[in-house]
Amino acid sequence: MTKESTIQAAYEVAVERYAALGVDVKQALDNLNSISLSLHCWQADDVSGFESQGGELTGGIQVTGNYPGRARSIEELRADIKKAASLIPGTHRLSLHEIYGDFGGKKVDRDEVEPAHFASWIQWAKENDFKLDFNTTSFSHPKSGDLTLANPDDAIRNFWIEHSKRCRLISEEMGKAQGDPCMMNLWIHDGSKEVPVNRLKYRRILEQSLDEIFATEYANMKDCIEAKLFGIGLESYTVGSYDFYLGYGAKKGKIVTLDTGHFHLTENVADKISSLLLFTPEIMLHVSRPIRWDSDHVVILNDDLSDLTREIVRCNALDRIHIGLDYFDATINRIGAYVIGSRATQKALLVALLEPSALLQRYEAEGNYFERLALQEEAKGLPWGAVWDMHCLQNGVPVGEGYIPVIQQYEKEVTSKR
Repeated sequence: MTKESTIQAAYEVAVERYAALGVDVKQALDNLNSISLSLHCWQADDVSGFESQGGELTGGIQVTGNYPGRARSIEELRADIKKAASLIPGTHRLSLHEIYGDFGGKKVDRDEVEPAHFASWIQWAKENDFKLDFNTTSFSHPKSGDLTLANPDDAIRNFWIEHSKRCRLISEEMGKAQGDPCMMNLWIHDGSKEVPVNRLKYRRILEQSLDEIFATEYANMKDCIEAKLFGIGLESYTVGSYDFYLGYGAKKGKIVTLDTGHFHLTENVADKISSLLLFTPEIMLHVSRPIRWDSDHVVILNDDLSDLTREIVRCNALDRIHIGLDYFDATINRIGAYVIGSRATQKALLVALLEPSALLQRYEAEGNYFERLALQEEAKGLPWGAVWDMHCLQNGVPVGEGYIPVIQQYEKEVTSKR
């Protein structure tokens, strides 16, 4: 038998097995194909951007490792992203930070950035079947310090307010050009190494800054506000905490971003989904993998990720939840990191879509809790892997570990020569 026929045979067996539990495999694959992940551009170059080369990463975040082959230019970054996307099933989005503008070698400060600096990105995305998302960039700048939008200094705060306003305008132009709303994420690192005496002061300033930033209404972009647990050197107090942004988002109708690395490790981010869906319009996810802290490890198919995707599907919320990736690992091949994390997220979504949810819900409604738990356990061994292989085959990407030699060859021919 050929490899394709082996995959087909295993898939047909899986279809029958799932059908016995009331699961439509074809519908699950159609649903999976409709989900576009938002790939994060900063995995390819260690969050360096194009303002200047060799700048220090600040703002309480850190990239570990120095694996050879980091993208050094906009051309190399785009090539790496295209290579990664060619190994990931489906059609996806690309999330850009403001520091990745096409500045043409000119110095453009962050309160001067304009849509024109992203015109080539808009054109490139159109030519390569990407939709764009966007992020403000508050870190790695002389005016970053410990406080940006929550800074009592008017000059510093107004600089970052203007930066954020311009990022929203850029996002609006991106959304208009691509005929699909651009998700514009606002995250700041503002905090303190020790607990301040007046915590309320800085949160009140941040609230006022956000009100000014969001004063202009746009039709082609959506505002997302991202919380943080702590930053390196800012461990004791974070102005933009989860409680702050949850309250602001619920009050002002903004999308709250849940970064899976921005919570205590014992917190279950999946449990937050159903609550936010009741009180906020949509949810933005940044999928990462924390190890003891927000260490941005490459996403893998683990229990945390599986719980998260199951909750999305169980809430029937695929149309209200946007899934982006957010990690940066420089200890391994960066393109490999893209592909591992993206495919792991898709696998978790597929397993969730294949869950025999109708039968489980019936057991629950009837109070048959033994049956519910038993089926949940048995479902873990269902042949979802055969369905995943078919998904890859249908999308024209390598099946199983077949992407490994492709990335090895790209490293040999391209990234190792940088």
